[in-house]
Amino acid sequence: MKLLRHGAPGAEKPGLLDADGRIRDLSAHVSDLSGRWLTPDGLAEIAKLDIASLPLVEGDPRLGACVAGTGKFICIGLNYSDHAAETGASVPSEPIIFMKATSAIVGPNDDIEIPRGSEKTDWEVELGVVIGKTAKYVSEAEALDHVAGYCVINDVSERAFQTERQGQWTKGKSCDTFGPTGPWLVTKDEVDDPQNLGMWLDVNGHRYQDGSSRTMVYGVAFLVSYLSQFMSLQPGDIISTGTPPGVGLGQKPNVFLKAGDVIELGIEGLGTQRQTCRQG
Repeated sequence: MKLLRHGAPGAEKPGLLDADGRIRDLSAHVSDLSGRWLTPDGLAEIAKLDIASLPLVEGDPRLGACVAGTGKFICIGLNYSDHAAETGASVPSEPIIFMKATSAIVGPNDDIEIPRGSEKTDWEVELGVVIGKTAKYVSEAEALDHVAGYCVINDVSERAFQTERQGQWTKGKSCDTFGPTGPWLVTKDEVDDPQNLGMWLDVNGHRYQDGSSRTMVYGVAFLVSYLSQFMSLQPGDIISTGTPPGVGLGQKPNVFLKAGDVIELGIEGLGTQRQTCRQG
């Protein structure tokens, strides 16, 4: 299934994409795409519905983030060997973990706000993993049993805030609008191999990122297991798994986002996003 949320910010309704690419409304059956609806039982209930009988959503509605009520937005740094090389960093001996504030989460096509004082706002297309079953001390072999599905994430980053000012990376990753998520939550049964997905990102029509999850250092199953050794993962939590090469920081000379720039990105089978940048 391709699950989504449609409607105005703060008033999104749950829905799904039917076989013809039309949006069907789920709100008569599902409260929202959060919590128990992302569990195996919840997804099974949705799967039993007669899709053809669900109301069609007319027009071209705004899409919200495909997951509601996210408790933790966990990101993995330098998790692509070719991206680590472009930034001059070595591949980490263990995953680098940082948190992105959940207040950064927006819809896949919402504007990106360039923060006040920013000179180095950057882009990162990433594979998002949505947790559907509580994971605590799980093995790598059983880790994917705890995954509800996958989505596209743009891990927008302000590099000066991230690395040139004191402290952790979080303040360069958590600005409002820095977490476009969606368009869909694609359930894991539709993704044969999360470690073999093409991913790309354009700015103003120029292709900057053209990679694959094949070059991920630590794969999805390993990451879910690894994170579960340090914290429990709950339904609705999102893991953003790192980016392939081609970020603005890796260009010579550097290229960073400015008001009016248009970003388009996508991952094979998971849909696309489009954002316009504006000054905050």
